[in-house]
Amino acid sequence: MNRARVLSHLLSRVPPGTPVTAVRAWLIGGARGKASAPPPPTALAAEPFLNGSSSNYVEEMYNAWLHDPKSVHQSWDTFFRNTSAGAQPGEAYMAPPSLAQPTRHHVPLSSIAPAISPAVGRTPLTDNVIDDHLAVQGIIRAYQARGHLIAALDPLGIDREALSERPPSTMPSRIVVRNYFDSIDESDMDRSFKLPMSTFVGGNEKTLPLKEIIKRLEDAYCRSIGVEFMFINSLEQCNWIRQKFESPGIMAMNQQDKRLLLARLTRSHGFEAFLARKFSSEKRFGLEGCEILIPAMKQVIDRSTSLGVESFVMGMPHRGRLNVLSNVCRKPLEHIFTQFAGLDTGDEGSGDVKYHLGTYQERLNRVTNKNIRLAIVANPSHLEAVDPVVQGKTRAEQFYHGDSEGNKVLSILLHGDAAFSGQGIVYETFHLSELPEYTTHGTIHVVVNNQIGFTTDPRMSRSSPYCTDVARVVNAPIFHVNADDPEAVMHVCNVAADWRHTFHKDVVIDLVCYRRNGHNEVDEPMFTQPLMYNRIRKLKPVIELYADKLISEGVVSAEETKEVRDRYEKILEEAFTAAKSETRVFNKHWIDSPWSGFFEGKDPLRATPTGVHEDTLTHICKRFASAPPNASDFVIHRGLQRILSSRMEMVKARTVDWAMGEAVAFGSLLKEGVHVRLSGQDVERGTFSHRHHVLHHQKVDKSQYNALANLYPDQAPYTVCNSSLSEYAVLGFELGFSMTNPNALVLWEAQFGDFNNTAQCIIDQFISSGQSKWIRQTGLVLLLPHGMEGMGPEHSSSRLERFLQMTSDDPDVLPAFSSDFAIRQLSDINWIVANCSTPGNLFHVLRRQIALPFRKPLIIMTPKSLLRHPEAKSSFDDMVEGTEFQRIIPEAGPAAKNEAGVKRLIFCSGKVYYDLAAARKEAGIEDSIAIARVEQIAPFPYDLIKQECDKYPDAELVWSQEEHKNMGAWSYIQPRIATALNHERHIVKCDKVANDSEGHESQSWYEYWFPWAFPTSSQTEASIPPKRETPIASDTRVLRYAGRPVSASPATGNKKTHTREVKQLLEDALAL
Repeated sequence: MNRARVLSHLLSRVPPGTPVTAVRAWLIGGARGKASAPPPPTALAAEPFLNGSSSNYVEEMYNAWLHDPKSVHQSWDTFFRNTSAGAQPGEAYMAPPSLAQPTRHHVPLSSIAPAISPAVGRTPLTDNVIDDHLAVQGIIRAYQARGHLIAALDPLGIDREALSERPPSTMPSRIVVRNYFDSIDESDMDRSFKLPMSTFVGGNEKTLPLKEIIKRLEDAYCRSIGVEFMFINSLEQCNWIRQKFESPGIMAMNQQDKRLLLARLTRSHGFEAFLARKFSSEKRFGLEGCEILIPAMKQVIDRSTSLGVESFVMGMPHRGRLNVLSNVCRKPLEHIFTQFAGLDTGDEGSGDVKYHLGTYQERLNRVTNKNIRLAIVANPSHLEAVDPVVQGKTRAEQFYHGDSEGNKVLSILLHGDAAFSGQGIVYETFHLSELPEYTTHGTIHVVVNNQIGFTTDPRMSRSSPYCTDVARVVNAPIFHVNADDPEAVMHVCNVAADWRHTFHKDVVIDLVCYRRNGHNEVDEPMFTQPLMYNRIRKLKPVIELYADKLISEGVVSAEETKEVRDRYEKILEEAFTAAKSETRVFNKHWIDSPWSGFFEGKDPLRATPTGVHEDTLTHICKRFASAPPNASDFVIHRGLQRILSSRMEMVKARTVDWAMGEAVAFGSLLKEGVHVRLSGQDVERGTFSHRHHVLHHQKVDKSQYNALANLYPDQAPYTVCNSSLSEYAVLGFELGFSMTNPNALVLWEAQFGDFNNTAQCIIDQFISSGQSKWIRQTGLVLLLPHGMEGMGPEHSSSRLERFLQMTSDDPDVLPAFSSDFAIRQLSDINWIVANCSTPGNLFHVLRRQIALPFRKPLIIMTPKSLLRHPEAKSSFDDMVEGTEFQRIIPEAGPAAKNEAGVKRLIFCSGKVYYDLAAARKEAGIEDSIAIARVEQIAPFPYDLIKQECDKYPDAELVWSQEEHKNMGAWSYIQPRIATALNHERHIVKCDKVANDSEGHESQSWYEYWFPWAFPTSSQTEASIPPKRETPIASDTRVLRYAGRPVSASPATGNKKTHTREVKQLLEDALAL
């Protein structure tokens, strides 16, 4: 034992390079002579393998190690190195790593130990060594997390100047590495450190000097590219991004790719320069300052095409749209140039300005030699409004092509920096990206970051550091890139396309650029940004910067760059000359969603019947009223069991309520192969718990049953999906979905009808006017729960008056009556507005959406209390073959048999009919008052209105509604009834003044506050001269309004006031 102690002590002092024989003699002699005192027990315990019988073995290991350190086990290599370096007894030996899993909050020491190399092996593993290695790992992570903060992203250099103005404590290096450099000095820069698994800067190397590590990290994260990704909570995804940016040489481009990039950049710049020369005074919202956008988009398309994508759906604001249409989609240049000529249109539609138009092109991708489809969706000036529309259209293409993973269809969204951070629809659209029935499996977002919004500085337009910070909410990586570094942009585009293909998640490319002109070409930016634009005017265009770079590298010559430029200039001139010969422009050239073959071979004024065979009705209703077949263990809520039982009773009685009428409409279309999609907040159950299309197992999570999806073995798919709590984005999404396939019924239901006002942009800019502006039809259906039920101002009105105000029929023009009058009206109008009062009529109007030879949006005021009203039911007889939608439901009671004795004809719409009918019955005047229900309000049924009026020639005409007088259908109905009858009798508008609860005439606000200016009859009866009455001719019929008076609020919030208003309404309408 004593000899082992001496051996350990002596070995620890063997000088490096000592001959083996000398070591052996010295070792044995020293041991025999006991030349030193034994070390303390702790050192001995640390090296238990050294004992009296091991000297020969130690000598052999030492001999082999001197000859070749790799010939011995790593543990001996470490021991001899540490001994040679002067380690004290007990310090040279390092225990092998344990195979056991480390405990919580512990890591294996080997994971942070220095690599065994001549550079580090001589350093014993002390606390300082460990701290240094931890600091290096912290530095690496710091660059990955914060390197983008000092990246050279701004072509104008404004951000760099801002950094230089910071105090020394926050200089760029400190901004990134913070206090990780506190323990490292200049001498450590040449020390080699083992690279952790969290970085790829070493390539195949396991260790690098610190200065090389920092250099490579700065090259990856602090040059022309800034990467934000460390907030992503997936290690796999973070490592994937690290590898794409840190691997040595990963950004290198070959000469062929550089030449292609230069050619594309030449076309992008040349197109804008050509338009600037030819149309100098025209607004075109050019791309000057971000010409790299065109090569960037083409690179994304090329890379994605090589990965299997066949169709691209794109949305973008106005800036750069013409350039994208020309150089990305290859829209014929003649079509673009004629938009500047101010020519008349040669087809239907009002058209739109050139920088709002969309297109659809099929072309060959010459890089991949594959055919691709490209669509740019038309967009109004509401910059980001198109985002959800693109997503819906993309999702529809994926759905109908069976592309369940998004490998064939890709959406690309372009944004401006101010709009991306400022408009809430961006946030709403992002939140659809991961929802099962709304995901498009990843979108590539490209931000044209001009660093200005119109005239507003970013410091005044957003609170976040970057305009792209909204994307962080869905863990989308963000790649900031200097738009004046074309090769860096290409690398980012490749990574973005690869990311989307690999992970099927959103990704953002932030092209940090500038806007060479003002907001448009005739705007003066120096008014508001003088310093920025002084700098911009000194900058060379990116095409010149990159051409000079390639010339200096010897990739191209100056003559070649001029040849490429002149060749494209010639193409532009030839197209410009050809465009001069055009005499008209055609809106049909700009359709973004063509329906190939849909209109061919059809009679444009003939619809197929909407009634169905009774066997079909019975089968669908029975399935809808039944529990899952062959699933006796499926536990249904007791309340739902009662609902299913009541539905089965209705089947036996051959009747349907509202929910079953809707279900039969859906089911019969599914049977005919028509896909039905119902979307919105809580639509699976229904806001009012009436629909219940999805039954939930009460004891098994995610176990569901959808009866309408299991009606027939060969039926079309049925999609019913609860949406996020968003109207703007979800309605836009469903609009986009409906644009793809005309043979599908797509419906969006608002939770309450008035919630549509948060989607007003989609309604106004796309649905109401889309066909007129862009020759784009849609059969989208809006279901808007509507009715004055005493639920307060915000849950009552769907704002029917707004939809009617936007209809495109002229109230003063009476269309010619003919056999095809009804369908001709539908063909001519921009949308259909209905307020159905029976489930049977709902059934027909929904099926008519598919039966028509064209497509129109349908706005339905759906009921609330009528969902369970005992009178609001329809017989199978109203839905069988031979029946159809009733635009007006005429009086069918006693009054219909007493036409000459009817004193009043009341026109109404929707729920108020049941209130009027009940009050009429209670008053016993069913034979003297006729009530006709206007089910289709727009287009207005002139022919049937006239027919009803003629039926009761001596009846007073009344329009009754539950909405306030300045709301609802009154302002729409009144002039049209006058037009319908003006060739027979003159219609006099006669409004009954609503009374308050005490019977006094109600006063307006100005009469109340200024009574001296508006005295009542009782106050000044003697002082006011008698009013001169105009006699009413004998052939004049009086049209009277009966309903609530005008109001600023859609409804009262007081239950008693509501009841009093209903009572007054009925008295006004029925009092003879």
